[in-house]
Amino acid sequence: MPSAAASLSAPRALRWLTVVGIGEDGAGSLSDDARAALAGAEALVGGVRHLALIPEDATPHATRHAWPSPMLPFVDVIAGWRGRRVVVLASGDPLLHGVAANFLGRIDPAEMVVLPAVSAFQLACAAMLWPAAEARLVTACGRPVETLALELFDGARIVLFSADGGTPGAAARLLVERGFGGSRLTVLERLGSPRSHAVTLTARDVGERRFDALNTVAIEAVAGPDASVLSRTPGLPDDAFVHDGQITRREIRAVTLAKLSPTPGALLWDIGAGSGSIGIEWMRAGGRAIALEPRPDRAERIRQNARRLGAPGLDLREARAPEGLAGLPAPDAVFIGGGASIAGVIETCWAALKPGGRLVVNAVTLETESRLLAARGEFGGDLTRIDVAYADAVGRMTGWRTAMPVTQFAATKPGRA
Repeated sequence: MPSAAASLSAPRALRWLTVVGIGEDGAGSLSDDARAALAGAEALVGGVRHLALIPEDATPHATRHAWPSPMLPFVDVIAGWRGRRVVVLASGDPLLHGVAANFLGRIDPAEMVVLPAVSAFQLACAAMLWPAAEARLVTACGRPVETLALELFDGARIVLFSADGGTPGAAARLLVERGFGGSRLTVLERLGSPRSHAVTLTARDVGERRFDALNTVAIEAVAGPDASVLSRTPGLPDDAFVHDGQITRREIRAVTLAKLSPTPGALLWDIGAGSGSIGIEWMRAGGRAIALEPRPDRAERIRQNARRLGAPGLDLREARAPEGLAGLPAPDAVFIGGGASIAGVIETCWAALKPGGRLVVNAVTLETESRLLAARGEFGGDLTRIDVAYADAVGRMTGWRTAMPVTQFAATKPGRA
């Protein structure tokens, strides 16, 4: 499939699909290009609210189709209309957590054009007089509201896209639970329409109040004395995680994540996840993660940790490697914290890694160390011994207690183009 950049030079006639952003002010603010696309459309798709904003005489040749529920299967129906002139309506900027992203990968970019309107994020920042570059955007549309926890620190300015009228209340409860009950929530209802309305409350005062289903929340975070404020730099305190002792300790975790080198959007396999600490911290740094943990009790702790720490999108599989790896998408990095002594696990992970991908394995037993030595001989890479000691009471005095040393194997797969 051609790149999006290559599609910019494609003849306009080839672009049969146009995604038009529209605001609550309706058709009056549409650009000339958007109006022309509507006038020539043979099919018009949108939510019931969006379709009502477009007069019938603006689309004289189009059949109208409201999005069904669930919506995603209908995206494939639209992809089958190739060759017809199709317009899809979307709120604001269709590529900012909008419907246009669902067409990417299904339709050749050379056959598609997006005409954005002002986004709800821009409107919210303007209403609050916040410089947009200094505000964070979180969406609860199709995603758990717990993602908000990732952005919480004193003084943070956050724009939250709501899924419905209950989202502000759910966000407020999360803020109170995290010690941010004094945060100010401005619920902006019907942004951009003549009926726009704003309500400002502290998180602890929202309670069970519901708002207009079409709302965006502007949050000014205020950390209370008991607030849980966690850095996105790898190496969270061990007590940030619920665990049964099966956890990569803080200092070892920070070194491990440095070797894994998380980047936005990159995919990690976290094998033998234990508490999920590596996969969760990878996601807090902007990546995606699939965690394998065969024990149901530990899997449940991983789910709790992921929700609490702003990574509810962690893909958890209650499975054991190597059989649980079958059919997974190729990773950019793999961490093996448990199961490396099982025959074939390291080799399967190495084979699955993308070129340029990183493999990191931690071992505390001699049996697993022998596997790492063999892996170094086969794949190259580095072996490192990490010793950490902690100050602890020795009678009335203080002394060092040394944790079990960790042997770490790290290698980068060659072959990146």
